[in-house]
Amino acid sequence: MTETPSTGQPPEFPRPTAGPPEPTRPAAGPPETPRPTAGPSQPTRPTAGPPEPSGRSSARPSQPSPRSSGASPAPDSQSSPGPSGRSSARPSLFTPAPGAAPVGRMLLAQTLFEIRLLLRNGEQLLLTAAIPVVLLWLLTAAPVFDTGDYERVDFLVPGILALCVMSTAFTSLAIATAYERRYGALKRLAASPLPRWTLLLAKALTVLVVEALQVVLVGGLGLALGWRPSGSPLAVIVLLVAGTLAFAGLGLLMAGTLRAEATLAAANLVYLLLLVLGGVVIPLSGFPSGVRTVLELTPTGALADGLRSVLADGAGLPWGSVAVLAVWAVAGLAAAARWFRWD
Repeated sequence: MTETPSTGQPPEFPRPTAGPPEPTRPAAGPPETPRPTAGPSQPTRPTAGPPEPSGRSSARPSQPSPRSSGASPAPDSQSSPGPSGRSSARPSLFTPAPGAAPVGRMLLAQTLFEIRLLLRNGEQLLLTAAIPVVLLWLLTAAPVFDTGDYERVDFLVPGILALCVMSTAFTSLAIATAYERRYGALKRLAASPLPRWTLLLAKALTVLVVEALQVVLVGGLGLALGWRPSGSPLAVIVLLVAGTLAFAGLGLLMAGTLRAEATLAAANLVYLLLLVLGGVVIPLSGFPSGVRTVLELTPTGALADGLRSVLADGAGLPWGSVAVLAVWAVAGLAAAARWFRWD
């Protein structure tokens, strides 16, 4: 057995410190857990993803999963780096594109809404459909007024058609627009993407649709009562459109300048006066010459005489009546555009 040669010096041992180790001072707060260096991994807070392996510091922040954040990713959106280096998501195919609808679609929707609104109003239906039909039937059956050289039904049907235009394009339009203005509906529509001219055009188209229904009703009843029209249908259409524009301008002017109650009273008063004095049921030849000249210049007098000359006399387009109606249309629409108030 071999022995390790010794040098004659005792083996060195680690030198003890100068004194006993100082006790650590307790901190003011709760004791901190010592950070291990190479020991077992420190317990960390649970994250949305899997825990990091022990012994490695988490240098990368954990990404929240869609289930924990409550947001589901779009199935067909792809992220691509933008100009600033950040990833920008391409919009999905199901992303809505806010904006106003095309003008044609808005015009059609507003026109259908105006027609439904008119058909749901019992007073408007009474004014536009019931009264003209009942007047034609009663006045044809009962000889109340002398119609001169015309057959009773041949005289009354053109006058009742003029009454239909006045009741729809003037009285009904003025009252409905005045109350829409009073309740603030026009102000809200003016603030919508719907242009104002589109709203007015929708009202005009509604009037034309209702007038077409009135012509069918009155014409059908007249044919059943023995009416035999003559003349050009194109001349009748020109007179009806010119009368519609003239009465619509006056109705919008009244609705846009007066209060709703005043418009209601004034529109009904004008309706009754023109029914009696406008050549609708009473011939203008029965009035004195001076009064007759004035009444022929009214929209109702010009429209009734023009329709009667075409449908009863078989004449061509009465340019005098068309000129009178055109002047009323230009003056009424220009005044309505100038003084109409939306609120």
